[in-house]
Amino acid sequence: MNTTPVLTARGLTRTYGSSFTAVDGIDFDIYEGEIFGLLGTNGAGKTSTLEILEGLAKASAGTVKVFGLDPIKDRKKVRPRQGLMMQEGGFPTDLTARETLSMWAGTLSNPLPVGTVLDWVSLDHRANVRVSSLSGGEVRRLDLACAIIGQPQLLFLDEPTTGLDPESRRQAWELIASIQSSGTTIVLTTHYLEEAEYLCDRLAIMHEGKIVTSGTSDSVVAGHPSTIKFDELAIPVEFESRATSHRGTTTITTHQLQKDLAKLLAWAEETGTELSGLKASAASLESVFLDIAEGK
Repeated sequence: MNTTPVLTARGLTRTYGSSFTAVDGIDFDIYEGEIFGLLGTNGAGKTSTLEILEGLAKASAGTVKVFGLDPIKDRKKVRPRQGLMMQEGGFPTDLTARETLSMWAGTLSNPLPVGTVLDWVSLDHRANVRVSSLSGGEVRRLDLACAIIGQPQLLFLDEPTTGLDPESRRQAWELIASIQSSGTTIVLTTHYLEEAEYLCDRLAIMHEGKIVTSGTSDSVVAGHPSTIKFDELAIPVEFESRATSHRGTTTITTHQLQKDLAKLLAWAEETGTELSGLKASAASLESVFLDIAEGK
C-alpha cells in the first residue's frame, strides 16, 4: 500500500448545538490509491464525518487536510480534484439522465464523455428517460455517474449502493473497484458488511461519534474473540474467567477457537457431560460490527 496520505484527520469533532456530539475527536489517515470504509449504524457519525472531509461542513474542533490543504479554506484548489456522491442527489426531475449528467459535466474542467459514463453505470439504455421516471436504484447510479465523470483523484461515496438490487449492487462494486485500479483514492460509508469486505483495503467502525476499531478487515476480526455457547452448566476452571451466563446460556470467548473447543469436548467426554445447545462461532466482521453497535 502507498504510504502517502491523501487525507489526514486529527481530533476531528463535530457538534450540533450544545448537547449533541456527532463526531467525537477521531484520528485517521487515508492513503493514496486505497479504498477506506467508514462503517457504523445510522447515527454513528459516518455522514457527519464525510461532510467535513468533503468540505461541505466545518469541524467544531480538530483539523483535516486533503492533499495537504484545508478543504474549506482551499476549496478552489481541492474541489476540482474530488468527486462526491451524497445520499441524496436532488436532481431536477424534469431533465433526462443524459441532460442531468451533461449539465454536471459542463461545470468540470476535464470530464469524461457523457455516453461513456452512462454506459459504465448501466444507464445507457435509460439515457433519455426523465429523472422523475427513473427508479430509486437508477437515480443512485446517476449519482455515481456525476461523481466519477470528472475523473477525480479522491472520490467520496456516501452509501453508494443503497436502493440497488443485488445484481446492480455487485455491478457497482465492480465499477468502484475498477475506478480504484486507475489510481483513484476512495472513501466510502456503508452499512453493508459484505460490501466493506469486498471493496475496502482498510476500514473503521464508528459508534456514537468515535472510531472503536480500525484496520484491514482481517486485522479487525483477528482482534475480536470467537464464541462457544451451550446450555448453562458448571465448566472447567480454566474457562471460568472467559465465561458468562445469561438466560440459561453459557458463553465462552476465545481467540483460539479450535484449541478451546477441542479441550471442552475432551472434558465433556471424560466427565460424561452433555453439552446441550453447543454452538461454536468464529469471529467475523458481522460479529464485530454487531457487538460494537450493541456497545459491547
